[in-house]
Amino acid sequence: MSVSANRLELLQIADAVAREKSIDRMIVIDAMEEAIARAARTRYGAETEVKAEINPKTGEMRLWRLLEIVENVEEHGRQISLEDAKEKTDAAQLGDYISEPLPPMEFGRLAAQSAKQVIVQKVRDAERERMYNEYCDRVGEIVNGSVKRVEYGNVIVDLGRGEAIIRRDELIPREQFRYGDRVRALIFDVRREQRGPQIFLSRTHPQFMAKLFMQEVPEIYDGIISIRSIARDPGSRAKIAVASSDSSIDPVGACVGMRGSRVQAVVGELQGEKIDIIPWTENIADLVVSALQPAEVAKVVLDEQAERIEVVVPDEQLSLAIGRRGQNVRLASQLIGWDIDILTELEESERRQKEFVERSELFMESLNVDEMVAQLLASEGFSSVEEVAFVEPAEISMIEGFDADTAVEIQTRAAEYLDAIEKAQDDERIKLGVSDELYQIEGLTAAMLVAVGKDDVKTIEDFAGYAADDLVGWVERKDGESKKFEGTFADLPISREEAELMIMQARLIAGWITEEPESENEDEGTPDDSAEGQASEPVETASGKT
Repeated sequence: MSVSANRLELLQIADAVAREKSIDRMIVIDAMEEAIARAARTRYGAETEVKAEINPKTGEMRLWRLLEIVENVEEHGRQISLEDAKEKTDAAQLGDYISEPLPPMEFGRLAAQSAKQVIVQKVRDAERERMYNEYCDRVGEIVNGSVKRVEYGNVIVDLGRGEAIIRRDELIPREQFRYGDRVRALIFDVRREQRGPQIFLSRTHPQFMAKLFMQEVPEIYDGIISIRSIARDPGSRAKIAVASSDSSIDPVGACVGMRGSRVQAVVGELQGEKIDIIPWTENIADLVVSALQPAEVAKVVLDEQAERIEVVVPDEQLSLAIGRRGQNVRLASQLIGWDIDILTELEESERRQKEFVERSELFMESLNVDEMVAQLLASEGFSSVEEVAFVEPAEISMIEGFDADTAVEIQTRAAEYLDAIEKAQDDERIKLGVSDELYQIEGLTAAMLVAVGKDDVKTIEDFAGYAADDLVGWVERKDGESKKFEGTFADLPISREEAELMIMQARLIAGWITEEPESENEDEGTPDDSAEGQASEPVETASGKT
């Protein structure tokens, strides 16, 4: 049995496949040429290099045998000597190829089956490449499709020109889909895999909610209102912070819509997920008060260095502020990007009383004063011996019952206490082998040198190799949870900016960096000089110059 196809049929087949698979017609023709060439080798020999050509206009098919021009022929089916090639064409040169026409052939069943497999594979590869190129630039868009099948909880979605998958963890809880259901989701990842490009969709991603609001609220689409932050507990509750660039437009009201029509459209798509819309502000304290609604907040205390917020609420508001299973405070923390600690007024009062007692005991022990004097210092806001030692004497003498002589005596005792601690720490620093040269770095104390000595840092060069995170630590946030990594100076009162200045001083002293003269930047008014001046500012500041 033989299989043949006339010229018109070949072109019709190529056109039909190209239309069905949405790929270029020439890709299909190239696949046919390769398939025909591979099938021809089964007749003319596997050692023969066969090339097939199909005219894309007429459909005419030709076969050629390619021969490489060499000096010594080793493979007669693939090579030809230079002398024999010269007889065929005068332009023959070593390393070139010459072609000889082959007679047309009829394809047997096996050859046709082999050719079909080649064409199918080539077309499939082209279809996958087309799908990847089409969707890789659409990450972050919302697409609509129909459910093709459900496999082990994962939903396969037909997008019309390709397939996508919504994994179980990207579906809203308790959400069920069946064959033929329409589904809307966010493209959050497109990547090549062994079985072809995979398009991953999500209905739980925060950006899915953002894109839904963009579709429902024209002001967001136009850029007048911006979505600054989103926190979601998919299928249950969400918080979204919005801001308006036009003072005449209320961002919250615009997102809610007339009688809640706009926000209800989003809620309906998200299976009834409750959405709290709050106005964004750069003031973190005001933002956390809004984010914890409907709970009332009595007091907010910020720790900017640790990015932690302490919120005090009335006793009866505690459960409302925390929410069911901690949902309200968790979403508020995700929205702001800071950790939030919730305290009742009673808990705060007890903690303050405990701190007062601890500070009083500290002053009694370190200053060798009676309980009344220690309590007076603690009640006036002094929290450490350092504050007592270095504050203006007038601030101590102004305390009721104190006079100038008392203030001098208290500060003298504080200084003696600190000197004793400093000497003990310096002795420990020497035992650790930390070099005296580190005292050149402004701001470093004996306690800090003991800390770096325990970190096996002994010289200026060692200290210059630090990064600010190594000294003060850092915080990593994942899935709304924060994990704090302690630095070498975790127990010492030092800010990130101070740590960076110390490191810059060490690198300057060690000769790792040089200080650019400030006058050169002032005389030279070019953009390049200006950029250099900006880059050198941290060095100059670190060295104490103004």
